[in-house]
Amino acid sequence: MPTEMENYLFDLRGYIILKNAIDPDHIKALNAGLDALNPEDPEWGWKGNLYRRPGGGDQIQQIFEAGEPFERIIDHPSWMDHVRHYVGSTDGLFIDEAVAIIRGPGGAIRLHSGGHKRRIRTQFRFHDNQFRCGQINVMIALTEFGPGDGATMVIPGSHKSNLLHPAFHLDQSDTASLESVACATEAHISAGDVLLFVDCLAHGSARRSNPGQRRSILYRYGPKWGHNRGGYEPSNELLERLTPERRKIIQPVAPKLPPGITRP
Repeated sequence: MPTEMENYLFDLRGYIILKNAIDPDHIKALNAGLDALNPEDPEWGWKGNLYRRPGGGDQIQQIFEAGEPFERIIDHPSWMDHVRHYVGSTDGLFIDEAVAIIRGPGGAIRLHSGGHKRRIRTQFRFHDNQFRCGQINVMIALTEFGPGDGATMVIPGSHKSNLLHPAFHLDQSDTASLESVACATEAHISAGDVLLFVDCLAHGSARRSNPGQRRSILYRYGPKWGHNRGGYEPSNELLERLTPERRKIIQPVAPKLPPGITRP
């Protein structure tokens, strides 16, 4: 379970860092799995049960379909107790998005989210001595996230803010950098570390200036009543090979279909 200090920091800042959450051999297997997908291919589209926008884009959707190393992190013991605790221990879990993020030099992502929006899907709540968060992001670093690497940037405490951060009024492009945004800080982590944060925390990423790639896996956990915001569904092949515990997270509520009818 989360420690008393982790709970305090999560409540105060909206995020915590779990050091050495994944062992080096597992990180090596995850990177090898991404290499096998040929992520530099600009005309990706669909590859089996994985999807990446044609023409580029830095996210590969449904990455848990990419093989056993990615399935293993569905219910990884380094963070599952944390996730259940912050989502709500009685609410059940659902992974509402699973993506690999691969970003090269010059890549960044604009400032987004924030507590002022009060969305149920990404909410932060603490009631009756229990957390009730709509979405907990588990970002697994597959490479170093240091200075110049395009690290995730967060605005600590913004998950509780009532007011819009002034930077939201700026004309931001999708590649806008956060370096000049007041109160934003880079979360520097090493390969194998995890940045765990509530999604209503205002966040984005710094622009990568170093050569090479910034690689991470992001699994977004929420209560079991959620649904994939992109409309993606797990394949029957994945569901058949998952353990019962993992299947319950990927598909907590099985579709109710008449006899003889299967999903398209």
